[in-house]
Amino acid sequence: MWGYYVTLALRSSLRSKALTALVIALLAFGVAACMVSYAVFRATTSDPIPAKSSRLYVPQIDNFGPSPYGDEPPDTLSYTDAIALWRARKASRQTLIFVTKWGVESDNRLIPAMSMSGDAVTADFFAMFDVPFRFGGGWTPNDDTEQATVAVISRRLNEKFFSGQNSVGHEIRLDGKIFRIIGVLDDWNPKPRFFDVSANGRLNAFDDVGDIYIPFTRAIDMKKASRYNNCPSYSTYSEGSGVSSWDKYLRSECVWIDAWVELATPADVERYREYLRNYAGEQQRIGRFSWPPNVRLRKLTDWLAHERVSPKASNLSMLVSASFLLIVLVNVVGLMLARFMRRAPEIGIRRALGASRAAIYRQFLVEGATIGLVGGLCGVVLTLLGLWGIGGFFEPTIARLVHADASLIVLTVLLAMAATVISALYPTWRAAQTQPAWQIKIN
Repeated sequence: MWGYYVTLALRSSLRSKALTALVIALLAFGVAACMVSYAVFRATTSDPIPAKSSRLYVPQIDNFGPSPYGDEPPDTLSYTDAIALWRARKASRQTLIFVTKWGVESDNRLIPAMSMSGDAVTADFFAMFDVPFRFGGGWTPNDDTEQATVAVISRRLNEKFFSGQNSVGHEIRLDGKIFRIIGVLDDWNPKPRFFDVSANGRLNAFDDVGDIYIPFTRAIDMKKASRYNNCPSYSTYSEGSGVSSWDKYLRSECVWIDAWVELATPADVERYREYLRNYAGEQQRIGRFSWPPNVRLRKLTDWLAHERVSPKASNLSMLVSASFLLIVLVNVVGLMLARFMRRAPEIGIRRALGASRAAIYRQFLVEGATIGLVGGLCGVVLTLLGLWGIGGFFEPTIARLVHADASLIVLTVLLAMAATVISALYPTWRAAQTQPAWQIKIN
C-alpha cells in the first residue's frame, strides 16, 4: 500500500513539474541554510571533554570588592588565593594554570630558536583533563614541591625539534634555562580551549593549545609573569609597573591564575562551596576583605556559558537561518495547498469509490514526505557547498572546526522530510474535506 502511495506521489509530481520543483528548491535552500548554521553552532558549543565535564569546576573568589558593574567575582584568582586553595587540598584533584610564552632553543644548531606559547600548571593538570601522552608522562606532586626543571611538550614541538622520535630524557632551553623533557603529548587540542579561557580570552578560545607545559612552582621561581593579568584600581601594583618587584606582584590583588578542581559527587561540590565561603569569610575577618564573602563554583559547561565562549555570529546566524526556514515552511504550506486542491476532482472520485478520509491523509502525507526526501537530498548538496565556503563568513579558527559527518547528513534529510510533512498537514486536512457528490456534480 505504501508503495502505491509513493507511485501516486511520483505521478502527481510529474503532472505539476514547476510547482514540485519550486517546493523542492525552497526546502533545499531553507534546510541547507539552517543546517550550515547548526553545524557552526554545534562546533562552537560542543562539550570539550564530555566524559568528565560534569566533575570539573572553576572556583572564584571576589578579592576586588563591590563594583558598579555587578557582583560577579573576577574570573581568575590572585596568587594569594590560588596558592591557598591549592595547598588546602579540598578536592580529589586540583590544578593551577597561567598562560606563558617562551623563547625555545634546541641543542640542534640547525633548528633556529623560536617563540612558543604554553602554560605553567600543577601536576594534576594532565590527569584532570585526560591529556593523552605519546611518550612518557606528566610530573608528580613532589616535582611541584621541588620546583623541578621538567617539561612536557606537544607532539607538534616534538616533530619540529626531534623529528617525531621519543624525546623523553632530552633537554630543551626555555628562556635560556635547561629543562628535561619527561613527556610528549599525543594529539590533544580540545575545542574550545577551555582550561585557560578566562586568562587567554574568549576571542582566543578556539586557538590551538600551547606547546610547552612546565611546573607552576618552577615558573613562579623563575619570576615568569603571566601574559595576562587584571589588577583592581586600589592595588599597589599596576600592570604598567612591570614585575621588578616580584614579591610585591605576588602579594598584590592582581588576578591572573586559572584554578580548576575535580569533584565527583554533589556532596563534594557542596562541601567545596562551603569551604570557599569559609575561606572568604576568614579573609574578611583578618581585614583583607572589607565585604561579605562572594564566591562562585561553576561546572565546566556553565563556565563556558558564563565566559560567552560561543561567538555571537554563530548564535545570530542560527537565529536568522531558523527564521528563514520558518518563512520557507509558510510558503511551502501555500504551495502544497495549491497542489492538493487542484486535485479535488481526483479526490472526489476516490472518495466516491470508497476511499476513506484516512486513506486520503496517508496518500498526501506520503506525497509530502517523498517531496521532502528529494528536497533533503538537494539540501545535503547545498549544505556541503555551504560548509565548503564557511571560511568567508567566520574566522578561520572557527571555520576549520566545522565539518560534515554522517549525523549532519541524516539530520538534513530528516529535517526536510519532517518539515514537508508538517507543512502538508493543513493542505491534507483541506483535501480530505472534499465532498465527493459535489465534485462529481460539477465535473
